[in-house]
Amino acid sequence: MAYNEPMKLIDFVNSMLDVLNIRDFDSVDSSLNGLQVGDLDSEIRKVAFSVDASLATIRAASEAGADLLFVHHGLFWGRPKAITGTHYDRVKALLDNGVGLFACHLPLDAHMKMGNNARMAQTLDMTDVEPFSFYKGKYIGVKGRFPKPMTAGDIIKKLGIRENATDYIINGGEKTFRTAGIVSGGGAFDVYEAMDEGLDVLITGESQYSTVNDCAEAGMSMLCLGHYETETFGVKAVMEYVSANMGLETCFIDMPLGL
Repeated sequence: MAYNEPMKLIDFVNSMLDVLNIRDFDSVDSSLNGLQVGDLDSEIRKVAFSVDASLATIRAASEAGADLLFVHHGLFWGRPKAITGTHYDRVKALLDNGVGLFACHLPLDAHMKMGNNARMAQTLDMTDVEPFSFYKGKYIGVKGRFPKPMTAGDIIKKLGIRENATDYIINGGEKTFRTAGIVSGGGAFDVYEAMDEGLDVLITGESQYSTVNDCAEAGMSMLCLGHYETETFGVKAVMEYVSANMGLETCFIDMPLGL
């Protein structure tokens, strides 16, 4: 789609609220999903996409000429936070540069087309994909079957995951897997649900020390491929959607943390 007329920010916000089912998570996710900073009456032409609303990401969005920054991890996490210190620096950078901020946390994990987990399943060509990881009345992950048995190395290569110092293959070895649960980011405790459902492996971002012995003793495998790396999939999917359907220019800001 050609980049033509600007879009009212309020129209972008309302579209995202609907497309990403954000209102469905109002009672579940306290991370203030939706527009966190911005003038609803303003117009936007370019949207930057990234995982985190860090100062570096905000500055990069401004330098790229973006009017709005769309992130998975925003600035607010369920409690009032004084506009001081690093929080002040981030908010000030947004306001000074005229960049709005839109955040989408759990809805972007859970979405069955553009979510982090659904997109990883699509990338892995999984079949029989269903919701997985029940959290406060909502499913936020997916589970499914590989088209052919895959090793941990096969999965990592297929996903295009960059190596991190914190990558862990727990009880994986040279095993081959036929089924998997996928929960991006900090989903290590979902390994117990994966065990209960008889899945071969859990794919997530971060490991949890207390799960390692349980996995070993149960013969369960877990791939912990990096919180950041597993949560680039959703924002990139939304970026593709916005570029294709809204006539807005887009860019992805890659700010890996090595975690």
